Amino acid sequence: MKKKRSVITIIVLLALCLLAVFVFRKKGGNASVDKEAQNFKFEDTAKITRIFMADKNGGKVTLMRKNNEWFVNDKYPARKDAITILLETIKQAEVRSKVPKSLKQTTLRLMSSRAIKTEIYVDDELVKQYYVGHESYDHEGSYMILTNPETGENYPDPYIVHIPGFVGFLNTRYFVSEDEWRDRLVLNYVPAQIRQIKMELLESPDSSFTINLKNINAISLLDAKGNNVSYDSNRMRQYLSYFQNVSYETLFTKSVPQLADSLARQGNPYIRMIITDNFNISKIYSFYRRAPQPGRTNESGILYKYDPERCFMRFAKDQEWAMIQYYVFGKILANISYFTPPATVKK
Repeated sequence: MKKKRSVITIIVLLALCLLAVFVFRKKGGNASVDKEAQNFKFEDTAKITRIFMADKNGGKVTLMRKNNEWFVNDKYPARKDAITILLETIKQAEVRSKVPKSLKQTTLRLMSSRAIKTEIYVDDELVKQYYVGHESYDHEGSYMILTNPETGENYPDPYIVHIPGFVGFLNTRYFVSEDEWRDRLVLNYVPAQIRQIKMELLESPDSSFTINLKNINAISLLDAKGNNVSYDSNRMRQYLSYFQNVSYETLFTKSVPQLADSLARQGNPYIRMIITDNFNISKIYSFYRRAPQPGRTNESGILYKYDPERCFMRFAKDQEWAMIQYYVFGKILANISYFTPPATVKK
């Protein structure tokens, strides 16, 4: 009888041991899955060669690295600041918390209509894929969900993802507008690259001018009638230095086509600038007035006729439209009096 009880005891203990092993392994497996489902970051961003993003409305963009330079849709140079921020996000993003069960279905439903799919490649290998949703309730993170790279299926749970030490949400760093990803640089000439600058001030033609450059020490200034005019050499050199690293504020060719079409039909630029380089390639930049904010006045209480801070620019063979700031372009849009030598003081 005692022997029979001992055998039963041994069997029970073995069964309990097997059960414990099974439970331990199952928990370990779930922990492994949970760990993979939370691994949003890809730290070696120097190896990334391509990033693809798409939204639920059919918008999509591909960012590609070529010779250590990034391009948008294989057509335009990409904004360096936006690329840097995106790569930092990819490198540093971490899970802050799991979405509570009570909010899981609502979060997934919102993400199904608003999330941006993000694919990250090293050469032709997909190394990370996830969906970036809306910002969290406290605006200190964004909802994201990872895709299992082996099955191609999304993991079951969304998470609130953030960057440690950064207060704010991350979804604004992921966008699919080609125009927004494009480099905003529009003028970047050193004086040695310029052969001629022709400034046509269409509202005051007599103030127009032309600058011809043989080299930095052989510069001529012509007035509206083509006559040589004397100039202050320091002001001339300063003016020519203004043509480097000049960017527009916003491109709206595709984003606001109605405005672009309206300006094109209007056909009345108030300034036209033509730059010819040393390869005899000329580029035309046309500037259009922008209406002021209703009721806005100057310091004397007089209503502005035009926006004093911004105007529109047409460029790239009249195919592109952008809004620019006078703060950036104003020093370029000078008239001939800018170059007048300072008056000598009689003793």
